[in-house]
Amino acid sequence: MVSTATSNEASPGPSGFEVTPGDHICAFYPTQADRDEILEPYLREGLSRGDKCFCVVDSTDPEALMTGLGRDAELAPILAARHLDVLESKDAYLRGGEFSTDRVMDFWEQNVTQALSDEFSFVRAVGEMTWAQKALSNMVELAVYESRLNDYVRRYPQVILCMYELGRFDGDTLVDILKVHPKVLIAGMLIDNPYYIAPEEFLADRASRVENKGT
Repeated sequence: MVSTATSNEASPGPSGFEVTPGDHICAFYPTQADRDEILEPYLREGLSRGDKCFCVVDSTDPEALMTGLGRDAELAPILAARHLDVLESKDAYLRGGEFSTDRVMDFWEQNVTQALSDEFSFVRAVGEMTWAQKALSNMVELAVYESRLNDYVRRYPQVILCMYELGRFDGDTLVDILKVHPKVLIAGMLIDNPYYIAPEEFLADRASRVENKGT
């Protein structure tokens, strides 16, 4: 499980690792069953703590996820109070029919600020990223989006977890994705990422590569 704090203090999670507000985490997993072992406890803990939760899924029906969580009698009234929004990738990452970093950033901005202006003091977001393998011809766009999230996530009391199924992405893409997440959740362990590259450096490098290709 992942635990969050509503202050700047780290909060120990039941599995022993700590997450602080403003964290942007990447989870790599091999199978759908492994995904569920991360996703469901992450949402259950957030709901139990009173967080506003946003979950964007790609390979799971939103209603199926809600139904599964609703079988927990303690969570049923929390779900009824709309503490969790589950959306399909087309309604978040692919609004307008295609991916746009600016549109997705605007999606998060609107939803998170609305949640914080309501009764919520903390937001927990998670996105299943398999949609990108089908929708993007250039995976650099995905890495650029993820890099930009690092500045955004620190602006509000929130945690963002991005979920990547290993078999769906090639090695070059996974290397880029690793570079743009400050923390990585793998094999049940949350670690500080020694390969992380700050947004200004990563984005400048990508812009330089695009320029060189055009000359």
